[in-house]
Amino acid sequence: MDYNTLIDKRNRYQAGRGSLPELTAETFERAFEISYTHNSTAIEGNTLTLIETKLVLEDGIAVGGKELREIYEQVNHRRAYRYVKQCVEEGKPLTEEIVKNIHQMLMENIMPGGIYRDVNVYISGARHTPPEPLEMYRQVKDFYLDLEWKADDLNPIELAAWTHAEFVRIHPFRDGNGRTSRLLMNYQLMANGFPAIDIAKESRLEYFNTLEAYAVEDDLTPFTEMIANLVEQRLNQYLRMIEQSQAQDYEQGWSQNMT
Repeated sequence: MDYNTLIDKRNRYQAGRGSLPELTAETFERAFEISYTHNSTAIEGNTLTLIETKLVLEDGIAVGGKELREIYEQVNHRRAYRYVKQCVEEGKPLTEEIVKNIHQMLMENIMPGGIYRDVNVYISGARHTPPEPLEMYRQVKDFYLDLEWKADDLNPIELAAWTHAEFVRIHPFRDGNGRTSRLLMNYQLMANGFPAIDIAKESRLEYFNTLEAYAVEDDLTPFTEMIANLVEQRLNQYLRMIEQSQAQDYEQGWSQNMT
């Protein structure tokens, strides 16, 4: 992936997004919010379908036959995502306090959130074993320190990929590390002018494999490339809408001049 191409598309996206009709922008973001919540929770085992997610989040309709925890996971995820967007809009740098707030929101009504684990954890089917609690605590402290210089050392796509991959490798919480990491990734993307991205549940095998390449082999490239491709897809969606909107404005202006 050519990073300069992404920068060019990002700049065009930033320059043109304000020209989108308000309703178009709102409905597009709402559709993304539902899809993102569905996929991010489904990757972790949530069984609600996309339409059921829409019913819960947008229509406020309870879905029968589902565990209450699954409903909370989706409601909490949307709230945490909106909190991330708010922090980015306010220009806040990513800090330990914000990370803990995100996790606390994700875990509300499920388990105590924002508290680092004090037990060993294991990931089924993975070659990587997260560090034991004492080592984990040291590594997560290093993570926050590294955030400062990584922003100067990596480009924004690499930074977003590293933030996700390193945090989930450390696995500092008992549960919810994946959802938290994906929100942190989008925090970094949005803070650098890119749109948030959604990793489809159908892509989870590739997703897990690229994360394991980093955790086991210290190879961030496969995950960075995956994120870059998703960022370009999302930028392309926006740019198509912007071009269509501008074309419609031109046609309307031409018609008015002719009359």
